[in-house]
Amino acid sequence: MSSGERFARTGEIELCYETFGDEAEAPMLLVMGLASQMIRWDDDFCQQVADRGFWVIRYDNRDIGRSTILRHNPSPSRGQLLRRDPRAASYSLEDMASDAVGLLDHLEIASAHLVGVSMGGMIAQLIAINHPDRVRSLVSMMSSTGSRRVGQMHPRLYRWLLRRPRLDRESYVQDVIGTYQAIGSRRFPPDPERIRKLAERAFDRGIHPDGAWRQLGAIVNASDRSPLLGQIRVPTTVIHGDADQLVMPSGGRATAAAIPNARLVVIPGMAHDMPPVLWPQIIDAIAQTAAQAQDTAARPS
Repeated sequence: MSSGERFARTGEIELCYETFGDEAEAPMLLVMGLASQMIRWDDDFCQQVADRGFWVIRYDNRDIGRSTILRHNPSPSRGQLLRRDPRAASYSLEDMASDAVGLLDHLEIASAHLVGVSMGGMIAQLIAINHPDRVRSLVSMMSSTGSRRVGQMHPRLYRWLLRRPRLDRESYVQDVIGTYQAIGSRRFPPDPERIRKLAERAFDRGIHPDGAWRQLGAIVNASDRSPLLGQIRVPTTVIHGDADQLVMPSGGRATAAAIPNARLVVIPGMAHDMPPVLWPQIIDAIAQTAAQAQDTAARPS
């Protein structure tokens, strides 16, 4: 039930996207995180969400996968990223949020349910803040508010985050497997064969290390969204694993506290990944949030 990969032009950016399910159902836009192609939203996960009555759209953010790679923009240095030097950012998370809205325009979607993970959660938050009429409900997963007081990664992961990936196919695959071992859920260890197939597919679609660093530049130069999150009025659920060391659980708690009436779902043993064994719980939370929005819309004013 996948549409296959398609492309949408939004300004200077061309986004690669794919849909699952029936176009007549309520649209749900999935926004992926740092250095991660849209296929990190697993095919089976997308289909299971679609089976709950949604038209699911996933896409590659700018500078990743098969979307526009901004090769003319400089790649930040490690020092710039560590210092949060403004010169590290050649675009902003707000720009990336505008890309997503442009995709909705291309698909002639007036408003959609939003689900964002990690950096994708930050982007989804900004869509809800800056384009409230385009959002039916919001699920922010393993993300944070932009405040430097919460959600900071464990120091042991800095070396992993700032490393330069190896560019031959097998080394890239081994690096991806190592990444899952570093940031993934130890209680629910990943299937190495599943991760290998995902990494091989990503490599074949195209890897762009400089693009990932430019995305990181946008993250480290983002401002604290906490005051603006208070403007969000759509039904919102914040999902976070209590074992996440890349974005500490304090980031999820702060996000839920900043958004009026947001529900916080803390998943024991989950780190910075989505183990398949936890998909039913995650998908239930997503579907319940969307249903809350539909119930709210159906009430007489």
